[in-house]
Amino acid sequence: MLDHRAQGQANLTVLAVLLGLIVTSVWVWKRLPADTQDYIIDKAVPMAAIALVMAVLLFIPIRAMVRRHAKSQERAKLLTLFERETVQDKKLEMAFALLEMNGYRIDGLDSAIPALRELFATTLQRALGDKQHRIRGMAASHLGALQDLSVVPLLLKALEDDHAYVRSCAALGLGRLRAIEARERLKTVMEHDWDQTVRSRAREALERMHE
Repeated sequence: MLDHRAQGQANLTVLAVLLGLIVTSVWVWKRLPADTQDYIIDKAVPMAAIALVMAVLLFIPIRAMVRRHAKSQERAKLLTLFERETVQDKKLEMAFALLEMNGYRIDGLDSAIPALRELFATTLQRALGDKQHRIRGMAASHLGALQDLSVVPLLLKALEDDHAYVRSCAALGLGRLRAIEARERLKTVMEHDWDQTVRSRAREALERMHE
């Protein structure tokens, strides 16, 4: 819903810009001498082509700018909700959503990084029940997105989890961190883990460290 709303705002902005160009063009046209108007009419086709190209060139950066602005606003809204939330489960859901919406980058999240790190680390350590393996895995993969090498020991421990999902997410988190100190452990996982997904994630993590 938010994506559709942002897209609608972008389209309205572009439409307003185009209408402004049209109104300006009409205003200028009416003030041109008759011989100048005749000359322009004779050149209507190439002028129209040039105008079309200019419109396209304007449309692309304007739309990108509007999308960035809409994303920034949505990030700020989610960030505020995350900081105000007191119920742990809901706060965790918002933390996951915040990083996912932000493309697993920390841009614009500086004020929340300590709280996010603490929340994900606590979740990874305490969500020990068999049915909570998915939450542990998500916490591990999102920890890696925070670009904080202090969580490497936690992720290395998560590579030994009983659930393959958690191990694969831990490998993903280490890859996102480009934690070169985990290279040997990841090589072992890549070669010996019984689960194909875990081995693939470990290989991808190692490849990221060479980028």
